Amino acid sequence: GYPFDTPLKKYHIEQYRDAFFYAPKGCSVRCVDGMTMIQKDRCAGMCTCIKADMFWRVKMNNKPKLVVMLTFNDRTIPNAAEVFEDCKNSKAEIYGFKEEGIPHDDVVKLFGRIRECGKQTALEVVAYDEEHCLAGAELAVECGVDYLMGTMYFESVAEVCKNSGIEYMPYVGEITGRPSVLGGSADGMITEARTLLEKGADGFDLLGYRYTGDAPDLIRRFVSETGAKTVVAGSVDSFEKLDTVKKVSPWAFTIGSAFVENRFGRGFAAQIDTVCDYINK
Repeated sequence: GYPFDTPLKKYHIEQYRDAFFYAPKGCSVRCVDGMTMIQKDRCAGMCTCIKADMFWRVKMNNKPKLVVMLTFNDRTIPNAAEVFEDCKNSKAEIYGFKEEGIPHDDVVKLFGRIRECGKQTALEVVAYDEEHCLAGAELAVECGVDYLMGTMYFESVAEVCKNSGIEYMPYVGEITGRPSVLGGSADGMITEARTLLEKGADGFDLLGYRYTGDAPDLIRRFVSETGAKTVVAGSVDSFEKLDTVKKVSPWAFTIGSAFVENRFGRGFAAQIDTVCDYINK
């Protein structure tokens, strides 16, 4: 159970019959004649039941969250610790980086520093075989992160995350390369996601703008048809793409390389606040 007097920051996913929804921990759910009702009497926020597309969303705090990635081209930038110190007072709540790019001890130290500053943490692991994905999960445990993003789904990785209280958000689709590219069909990814939710995934790392097909359509369909907690990750590098993110309203989205390239202004901290303000206006 989630303490009702604590700010609602984390979300969970549950499945009831054919419907998926995500809601603050603490909400209770009751099925009546096939209709799902989110009970609001014990929830710290106002909840609403939305029938369309069998997709339910809590109306409070439903703006997509920015996950700041201290990365460039799918690797952690060498001066990530210095950049974070410049950005620690920005409006973003979640910071993360990759498993490659800086030494192991620096990874552990930087995640500790991010937590000290009251931010949530995400490790994104660009790995496709079980051995390297499991190594990434063990690193996430060592660092005490809140979210493990990336990896292809493996039961062994899910078990490590479950036992350590880490939310596991694997990739879906056919992922290749580094920087990673997403292939496969939207229908296939949606079906895969539904299966992985049943197996224990907490959400998904969707490489929406790395998709070789129609990226906006994939993002829209995946978020609405799975109802899953989704991070749209990779190549969100323009206000036009932010407009799509705002419209679809996934749980979160990442920006890393675009900040390095000053796509949203100049300087990491200033760009972070610009993006946060744009998403929340």
